Amino acid sequence: MNICVIGTGYVGLVTGAVFADLGNDVICVDSDEKKIEMLNKNIMPIYEPGLEEMVSRNFSDKRLVFTSNLEMGVKRSDVIFIAVGTPPKENGETDLTYIEEAARGIAKYIDKYKVIVNKSTVPVGTGDFVREIIEKNKKTNVDFDVLSNPEFLREGSAIRDTLHPDRIVIGAPSKQVAMVLLELYATLERPMIITDIYSAEMIKYASNSFLALKISFINSVADLCEKTGANVTDVAKGMGLDSRIGQNFLDPGLGYGGSCFPKDVDSFIKTAERFSHQFEILKAAVEVNRQRCPKFINKMKNVLGTLKGKTIGILGLSFKPNTDDIREAKSLELISFLINEGANIRAYDPVAMDNTKALFPGITYCSNPYELAEGCDALAIVTEWREFRFLNLEKIKQAMKRPVIFDGRNIYDPARKKKLGFEYYSIGRQKC
Repeated sequence: MNICVIGTGYVGLVTGAVFADLGNDVICVDSDEKKIEMLNKNIMPIYEPGLEEMVSRNFSDKRLVFTSNLEMGVKRSDVIFIAVGTPPKENGETDLTYIEEAARGIAKYIDKYKVIVNKSTVPVGTGDFVREIIEKNKKTNVDFDVLSNPEFLREGSAIRDTLHPDRIVIGAPSKQVAMVLLELYATLERPMIITDIYSAEMIKYASNSFLALKISFINSVADLCEKTGANVTDVAKGMGLDSRIGQNFLDPGLGYGGSCFPKDVDSFIKTAERFSHQFEILKAAVEVNRQRCPKFINKMKNVLGTLKGKTIGILGLSFKPNTDDIREAKSLELISFLINEGANIRAYDPVAMDNTKALFPGITYCSNPYELAEGCDALAIVTEWREFRFLNLEKIKQAMKRPVIFDGRNIYDPARKKKLGFEYYSIGRQKC
């Protein structure tokens, strides 16, 4: 199948690479010529395990092409995926500027029947918006259909999630049109659901918002555990073994971040307000999430006293492991709080330090966790990178000024840290 993917961010680049790997001819289009130049030199604009190898293989086999020429992408394709950014506006609504630009570009160059697929995360009704723009601005009298095919990939496991999704959602005006995507995805042999376009658009926001609710719920439970003497790890395990609840997203910590959950929840709330529906339970989840870092800072202050002049080591900067993405990362919020308190900050992350330096050039970046620990009054674990679980903590303790660990992701066993001589503070568990 001949496919055009508009946008080479996380969603667009992974989608294009995977479709090419499945044997399709894919043209990835982006208006950022510098990014296209990098991709044509096999330089990835993002860090994602397995992506560079997949892109390189399909680029060499000429199944994957990168260009800023939208006309070529539109005219050579049968199916066009819109995978551009949908950033939040200041009021929490979704900014559809890039969606509109893509639709206008398609309208300008469409020359025969095309299937146009919204892959970006968009509010309900965006399919109508895209159709109206193309219908109004197309230069030739040709038919087309607009579908919704929301993505559910997770940064850090995007390749796997695209090849082995839990489900494939296709929102289409008819089953006949949906068959185009059914054929495209058939080789994956995964569950598919065909819905109307509105429902498909709603599924993505409802899914992410529910997971955000789950995170805020377990964090509220963790706060109560600290007050009552209960252990949130045991509580979460006991809850998660109930098949109706499940174990995923019951990990207490600093709250949700990243490029999806914060903006998707806000957008879902704004969508509800457009229809005069007050989504109070989601608003409560947002407020719980907002309180996570301030509570963590207060825990530090209660232990260390004033933070002014203290040296704090930040382990982990990306919003989650296996990515260099720092959008809405809790590390940024935590660093801002610590700077305002007058603390000195040392930081380490396996892949996200370059991105963070652009925002916080004045803090000290270290080449490894052991260098970071030198002279620290405390360490704060912010991202649960696997390598942090296997550190030589005796070596870490010897390097620190005071052996205090504030574990924002509960990656260590409290009793073992106490035995090693650390003051250890985690989330929803009693201090050791």
